[in-house]
Amino acid sequence: MEAVTNIDIQGALPLVARGKVRDLYEVDNKTLLFVATDRISAYDVIMKNGIPNKGVLLTLCTRAWFNVLTKAVPSLRTHFLTLELPPQVPESLRPMLQNRSMQVRKLKILPIEAIVRGYITGSAWKEYQKSGTVHGIKITPGLKESEAFPDGPIYTPSTKAEQGDHDENIHPDQAAAIVGEPHASKIASLSLQLYKVAHDYALTRGVIIADTKFEFGLDQETNEIVLADEVLTPDSSRFWPKDTYAIGRGQQSFDKQFLRDWLISEGLKGEKDVMMSDEVVKRTGEKYKEAWEKITGGN
Repeated sequence: MEAVTNIDIQGALPLVARGKVRDLYEVDNKTLLFVATDRISAYDVIMKNGIPNKGVLLTLCTRAWFNVLTKAVPSLRTHFLTLELPPQVPESLRPMLQNRSMQVRKLKILPIEAIVRGYITGSAWKEYQKSGTVHGIKITPGLKESEAFPDGPIYTPSTKAEQGDHDENIHPDQAAAIVGEPHASKIASLSLQLYKVAHDYALTRGVIIADTKFEFGLDQETNEIVLADEVLTPDSSRFWPKDTYAIGRGQQSFDKQFLRDWLISEGLKGEKDVMMSDEVVKRTGEKYKEAWEKITGGN
């Protein structure tokens, strides 16, 4: 199966933006078409080749999570409308676009990444080792790598950088200065609530969600905060297998960690135009598929 890294439907719909993974097209003045390609990025750099079928898995995983979250939190509003393709999409492109595309509400996207961490790992672990803090928040001393935060998950936002730039970890107070109140408080409380729902659900499927990143938009007609973008996928989350989890070390994961480790071992971290080896493509694709099957049951 070939990876779909470049899609062009501008003859049918105007292109709004092209991200690291997704291309956004305008359907009408209230609706966008989110198209998930098979592109993959690591350390904010897009690889030259892609992971076959990754965009389909991300889209179906997101749809499944929207169902779980809206059932658990009935007041939650999301940008998701349908997996159906708009009539403007030509017949010749429909097989390629089906199940990797979703129609969504057009929103004013708020310029922060709403990260929730349940376990100390990654950049949080590195900061904690140096200063005893995570995003500038003082954390209980004596934690070991991959340990759950003793007082429960924490909200640790970051800036939302333009493509090619790096997101910057920030204190929640800085996020409040960026998006203002009451939006900042709503995003923080909703992010924590959604993480707890997802974490409990994933545990029943043999998966630990160590951390995840949400994005929110503002419905300017109602002034409501709306959950947007992809949700709880291996691109936006750190998934660990529950049966091999152990405190005091790094964990195996169902995400792009295999790719990250390969880039570091090859001295390619942050380099542009990197062509992944066949083995990296295969192993990363297997991790994405395994995560999708565990979370969704393969549906």
